Amino acid sequence: MSYIEQRFNYVNLTQIMPQWMSWLKSNEKEILGILNDLACKAEEVANLLADLFANFDKLEENHAKIRKLEREADKLTHSVFEELNKTFITPLDREDISRIASKTDDIIDYIEGISGRIINFRITASPPYMLDMAKELTVATKEVNFMITRLNNVKADKSIIDHCRNVSESEHRVDEIHRKAVGELFDTKDVVTIIKMKEIYDALETTSDRCQDVADSIEDIVLKYT
Repeated sequence: MSYIEQRFNYVNLTQIMPQWMSWLKSNEKEILGILNDLACKAEEVANLLADLFANFDKLEENHAKIRKLEREADKLTHSVFEELNKTFITPLDREDISRIASKTDDIIDYIEGISGRIINFRITASPPYMLDMAKELTVATKEVNFMITRLNNVKADKSIIDHCRNVSESEHRVDEIHRKAVGELFDTKDVVTIIKMKEIYDALETTSDRCQDVADSIEDIVLKYT
């Protein structure tokens, strides 16, 4: 290869490299930005669910808002997977990003399912303990939202672990409320009501478990990079 050819290739490389690096950083911001939007929707639907149980007269209105956000969240989740498929270098391990996106979307799906059951089961008043469980979901999703917004700095921020612990504590409180609620439910005699209520109590507990799954995934990332 002649000196002129070598020089030509070097010039081309120096011109291409900055554009290539810019593209990589652009995609990194895109993926984390979509995850941030998804986490915001998780917190928003949890707040709406708590409001649904606190203000049963707004049941239809809150369910409609939750359903709209759930559909938007599905699109965001698909966008995360699309970006992962076309991105050569990802800001975090692909498996970690996929798990966080999937479990965060699960939180939203479960909350939409809970509000839908309240309507489909023709429940006319806020059942015992469900508001308490929903309030814990607002605590957990707020923590999840905060932690996901910190993923861009996860390698230098060990304080995220404290927020993982907060989610775990909330999950334990939900478990305790769930056991008490189901125990009292089985003291009643209406079999149909028992079936309906237990299904919703179980869904609330599972939603809390999904929050814990996200926190566990983020904690694994923090421990991996620090």
